[in-house]
Amino acid sequence: MAAPGPALCLFDVDGTLTAPRQKITKEMDDFLQKLRQKIKIGVVGGSDFEKVQEQLGNDENIRQKFVADLRKEFAGKGLTFSIGGQISFDVFPDGWDKRYCLRHVENDGYKTIYFFGDKTMPGGNDHEIFTDPRTMGYSVTAPEDTRRICELLFS
Repeated sequence: MAAPGPALCLFDVDGTLTAPRQKITKEMDDFLQKLRQKIKIGVVGGSDFEKVQEQLGNDENIRQKFVADLRKEFAGKGLTFSIGGQISFDVFPDGWDKRYCLRHVENDGYKTIYFFGDKTMPGGNDHEIFTDPRTMGYSVTAPEDTRRICELLFS
């Protein structure tokens, strides 16, 4: 089922287009090139800084508790805290979550704006843009999920 009218896809890089902290492969780049021929693609998120996964391991509760403590400590200071990628948490000024990019494209005539993210649950750094009424949000857990959904949407 092909998307009618001009569409824009926004991807959260780690976990949706690539495995966490991996480079985009030639195969994924070829796939993105094919998508670019049909739609305009944007990338949201990602970082060039190395992360130290061994220090946190896989205990998601460590970050949830830490973010909850930060929210209490800095309440009313104009900062937002959310669970980030595989091992991170995000801190940014209120209103500067991933929806910030929409103000730059919402009047460009796109009929549909698709967002693909892996931290779409409440408290995750993809949640706000995932649930925004201006986007069609897709929760994915791996690049293969993203590919499968894109192939269904744009084939």
